[in-house]
Amino acid sequence: MKNLSGNKTNVKAPIVQRGDSSAGKIHKVSIQGFEGSFHQEAARKFFGKRAAVICCATFREVVKIAENPKESDGGVMAIENSIAGSILPNYNLLQKSSLTIVGEVYLQIRQNLLVNPGVQLEDIREVHSHPMAIQQCFGFLDKFNWKLVETEDTALSAKHIHQHRSKHIAAIASKLAADIYQLDMIAPNIHTLKNNYTRFLILQNLDQPVDILDADKASINFHTDHSKGSLAKVLTVIAESGINLSKLQSFPIPGSDWKYSFHADLEFDSKIQFDSMIKAVGKITEGLKIYGVYKKGN
Repeated sequence: MKNLSGNKTNVKAPIVQRGDSSAGKIHKVSIQGFEGSFHQEAARKFFGKRAAVICCATFREVVKIAENPKESDGGVMAIENSIAGSILPNYNLLQKSSLTIVGEVYLQIRQNLLVNPGVQLEDIREVHSHPMAIQQCFGFLDKFNWKLVETEDTALSAKHIHQHRSKHIAAIASKLAADIYQLDMIAPNIHTLKNNYTRFLILQNLDQPVDILDADKASINFHTDHSKGSLAKVLTVIAESGINLSKLQSFPIPGSDWKYSFHADLEFDSKIQFDSMIKAVGKITEGLKIYGVYKKGN
């Protein structure tokens, strides 16, 4: 992460971007959740199946480990969902961290009903999973008279039924969890809304900016002097630069009287176009920070 003056954090060398000639390297990244979680799926989608993960109980722990080059090569953190919206606390963690965004992953969330081998639908008495996953599958679950048990994590639920060899308990989790814990997907894709995507940020602690091949997206944070029309001026500069503002999120500034900072995701055609816009925006904003310039996810 850097500010407009060019000050940089004293961190580790860049990680390998997808498509890099050294992509065979095994990357060790922190994630929230357990093995088999959607965070691990996102890590594999970006770095490949050889990506190693450090499982964390909280997003705060994810950031802490990602900031330490002796513990990891970075981190993977969910930032928004197409149904539930932005994960606001994670924006706050990003703002306070020394991490830089070097990529993003859009992952379709596919929920599956998992059981131990040989278990049939008629054997199931309970279904365990995270509350959000259960809610996403009510259209399917309402067809059965099963007891629904809320747990802290989808992948952990899968792990538990595997460990206890449960014959009457199923879990809702990912296909990756089924593979890791040797479970059968007795009913795949049981989520009600099929167009459910989560966006994950790929983070690393850097000692210098990374020039990512074909970068076409950036994330920034800024605040204005809060005079009349000040935000509109910034948005006008962005629009006149031919840059697409794909996201704008406001956050209260702690200790201020109803003043806000703004997180913006920007999509552009060239780095030169972005740099020119940043120079102009810097003249009419305060506290401008660039969280990362990276390749837009699919």
